[in-house]
Amino acid sequence: MTATGTRLTQYAHGGGCACKIPPGELESVVAGLIGADVVDPAGELVVGLDDGDDAAVVQIRHGLAIIATADFFTPVVDDPYDWGRIAAANALSDVYAMGGRPVVAVNLLGWPRDVLPFELAAEVLRGGRDVCASAGCHLAGGHSVDDPEPKYGMAVTGVADAQVILRNDAGVAGVPLSLTKPLGIGVLNTRHKATGEVFPQAVETMTALNATAAAAAVAAGARCATDITGFGLLGHLLKLARASGVSAVVDAAAVPYLDGARQAVADGYVSGGTRRNLEWVRPHLSASASVSEDDLLLLADAQTSGGLLVAGEVPGAAVIGELAPLGDHLLVVS
Repeated sequence: MTATGTRLTQYAHGGGCACKIPPGELESVVAGLIGADVVDPAGELVVGLDDGDDAAVVQIRHGLAIIATADFFTPVVDDPYDWGRIAAANALSDVYAMGGRPVVAVNLLGWPRDVLPFELAAEVLRGGRDVCASAGCHLAGGHSVDDPEPKYGMAVTGVADAQVILRNDAGVAGVPLSLTKPLGIGVLNTRHKATGEVFPQAVETMTALNATAAAAAVAAGARCATDITGFGLLGHLLKLARASGVSAVVDAAAVPYLDGARQAVADGYVSGGTRRNLEWVRPHLSASASVSEDDLLLLADAQTSGGLLVAGEVPGAAVIGELAPLGDHLLVVS
């Protein structure tokens, strides 16, 4: 809550990445955009829409690739400065998920100018600025609109070695799966929106950059990764397994969670986005009898600025399963 008593989360129908359009619906919308002929392109499109990866990658010369992404969402916490930091870290994460480094970002701001004071918007932008500064990423301008709901995020451009891009279609059977941040962000944010309770452990996790994890993954020889955001661990893992032509096996007991996450699920603080995530993956999912519905909801929990999921071992990250030869189900949870 701000010093004026304003609760930003009450001005939005959803919060953070839980307000994303459901994955199944989104895929049908963008299906017609794949495969367009481009006249005299300035570079080669290396990663595009085909497999729903985290960002677009264009190789502009040998050894140098440009990464482009955009991400914005409604308030996930009530504090405007923290919301700005979270949104910025989340937008930068797409570049890290491709194994790159962010170079420049521009703000994307929607603001209900007749409802919320611009002093709060300034705090949101200040949070984004500070995170970009800590990431070594220039923040230069942006775009704003008068919007009934407050929204904030960034369009980010980064660079990477074209030979070591992390992509979601490069997974191979027999490789372990590493998760670099605990889950449970979504259910804690849902509880925060409903009750006003503040969860510092969730804010700390959401504002932590994935820069170190990405560099460690590349250094360890990984070539397949994604970040865990609005589609939850199971949703993003489904996309990775499908794109790579493998199955993914998750050891539910090995997955780390934030303090309070299990209690939040037990108390019913589950977003509609999380429930839609689980329903989307169910046709492709086999879960053992020891895995409860609450376990599955946590695995499908819509994360905001979550960690990286890497095909390979990353120092300091939890190993939560492995990729396996393609079987009857793309996802197996035991």
